[in-house]
Amino acid sequence: MNRKISAILLSSLTLASLCFGQSRPPSAVHPPSPLRLPASVVFKGDSKFYALVAKAERENWRQLPIGQRTIRVAREMVGTPYVNYSLEVDNRIESPVVNLTGMDCWTFYENALAFARMLHFKPAPYKPQDMLHMIEVERYRDGVCTGNYLSRMHHLEEVFYDNQRRGFATNITPRIPGAVRLQRQIQEMTVQWKNYRYLKSNPSLIAPMGKIEAQVSRLPVYHVPTAKVRNAEAYLRDGDICAITTHDSSGYTSHVGLILRMNNRAYFAHATSDRDKGRMTIIDRPISDYVSENKKHAGIIICRPNDLPQSSAWKSTVAQQ
Repeated sequence: MNRKISAILLSSLTLASLCFGQSRPPSAVHPPSPLRLPASVVFKGDSKFYALVAKAERENWRQLPIGQRTIRVAREMVGTPYVNYSLEVDNRIESPVVNLTGMDCWTFYENALAFARMLHFKPAPYKPQDMLHMIEVERYRDGVCTGNYLSRMHHLEEVFYDNQRRGFATNITPRIPGAVRLQRQIQEMTVQWKNYRYLKSNPSLIAPMGKIEAQVSRLPVYHVPTAKVRNAEAYLRDGDICAITTHDSSGYTSHVGLILRMNNRAYFAHATSDRDKGRMTIIDRPISDYVSENKKHAGIIICRPNDLPQSSAWKSTVAQQ
């Protein structure tokens, strides 16, 4: 595991190319891993899922570009209650998880993107396992959940890096005027390990998690500082993943959501724990206004997802027709 992580994160040629947001040819999509936990544990919100599928098919969301498709899904999720730690579903066994009845900021963007990608990746009919597969591709290192907690990427910086390395996204931040590099020593999960169910249940994971955090600390992370975000809005598109950077020296980011274009501005759609905003998924104010409202916000990181290479199932569907 550690040798694999090192090979992925520390390749100097890959670092050089990803540092400046260069696109790469897409990798093959690994087949879904077998379910290791009951379906009722790892997928919640079946009725919401099938209602979304019906609407997406009726309105032909598949023909939309990936960013607009993602925002269509995100709009349908507005008003979903905020729920934290929804991925901590077992003491030992790690699995892709989807909860459409309650989301935090990270799972909100993941759910919207996963559903949007699913429509393009394979033909109908769709089932919850198809969305779980898309979550696995985004959330797990090299797109594979091994059943081990450490196969999940727990830091957005690594998610953006790993998905770009596989050709599934482009971190456009270094290309945006005003972007500067950040350097942090990531220690959040190893210091606050008692807050994480899997680490608390299996402390032997803490030391390897520390090695992962050390690797993440060395990634080339750029952000657009708050003072430059208003000008950066012109470079942002529907469905861009927008991470909010923090001044806290122990981490890079504190929040994440999606960009939504309206009235020639880049609005921030996210799941918020703020009681004044309803503790739910919302479409908030323009992103430059959002980051300026709180002194804890240092700026933004923008990652632009791509569609995945289509499944071979499309060929068999065409042949049948």
